[in-house]
Amino acid sequence: MSTKLRARRAVETMKEYHPPLAGRDGLRLDFNENVDGCSPCVLKVLHSLTADTLNKYPEREPGEWAVAQNLGVEPSQVLLTNGMDEAIHLLAETYLEPGDEALVAVPTFSMYEIYALATGATVRTVQVGEAMQFPATELLNAITPQTRLICIANPNNPTGAIASREQLLAILNAAPEAAVLIDEAYIHFGGESLLDLVGSIDNLFVGRTFSKAHGLAGFRLGALLGSAAQLKMVRRVASPYNVNGIALTCLAAALDDRDYIASYIAQVLEGRSRLERFYREQGIPYWPSQANFVLAYFGDFHQQLVQEMRQRGILVRNRNSDPGCQGCVRITLGNRLQTQRLLRELPEALAAIGFTPQPRPTLVAKEAK
Repeated sequence: MSTKLRARRAVETMKEYHPPLAGRDGLRLDFNENVDGCSPCVLKVLHSLTADTLNKYPEREPGEWAVAQNLGVEPSQVLLTNGMDEAIHLLAETYLEPGDEALVAVPTFSMYEIYALATGATVRTVQVGEAMQFPATELLNAITPQTRLICIANPNNPTGAIASREQLLAILNAAPEAAVLIDEAYIHFGGESLLDLVGSIDNLFVGRTFSKAHGLAGFRLGALLGSAAQLKMVRRVASPYNVNGIALTCLAAALDDRDYIASYIAQVLEGRSRLERFYREQGIPYWPSQANFVLAYFGDFHQQLVQEMRQRGILVRNRNSDPGCQGCVRITLGNRLQTQRLLRELPEALAAIGFTPQPRPTLVAKEAK
């Protein structure tokens, strides 16, 4: 049946993001989740829920007070969101109009570009170089009077690279009319936070998630931090009921169990070191990571490796389609036992597919396009 109803042109032409969510049975080392699960304290709260928790609209403000206290900021500088995805979406809706420009360094999280494109804005991308290091100079050179949003994952996904404090401050100073999001989803595993600058730099926004270190990816819970004046504008486009009541009820327990989070982080860092050492010993090109994963180059064998690992009950992520990541596979680190299993199965999988290390192709940092 024909239809005269058409979506906006920006929606018809925008990119799509289709993560491989179906059939994720096995040890999930593909999505950078906390594979160990959430704190037992959170499970205890879940088991104590009553119908009263479910039959009323959620109140976000008590959760924002708890996060503010935990992070050392004012409650007016915190907006809880439906995962970091919604935080990105809200920034795009608040600050971008058709004709404006958003700026991202690629490869990085796909939703920065998607949400910006949905507003009708133009997205300019800066390609990182062979070392996958943050392209600070190229990004600074790409800032124009039309730049209204800059999104930076620090540490970055999928490379694990970090931007220095000095580099980020230079970008903030160079683009005072642009909202600059520093997405600190992986900050528990490396890098230096800009959280202490929230409120003192008007165009700075810091993003946090409870999907990684806290193990609450299924709750879809994130936090956007910024100056009270700017967040007042962002709240105008946010639903007052955007975060579900079960997540809000469990939030304090997740924040308070610092020992659980510290133990998990320590095991991830130990596993990351072991995986990088394995790559070095085998001559497999990889990029040193400050996140809970490591990106490595397997060349022509990348798809075979993903399939072979799946047959062994371990899911790893094919990043071949990301800009500059041809032939690459990203592997998430979990707890100590999960890392032991990974390092037992990975060499066997490589042998089974007849893998031989290949030199990675030359990649040069490119200015915005």
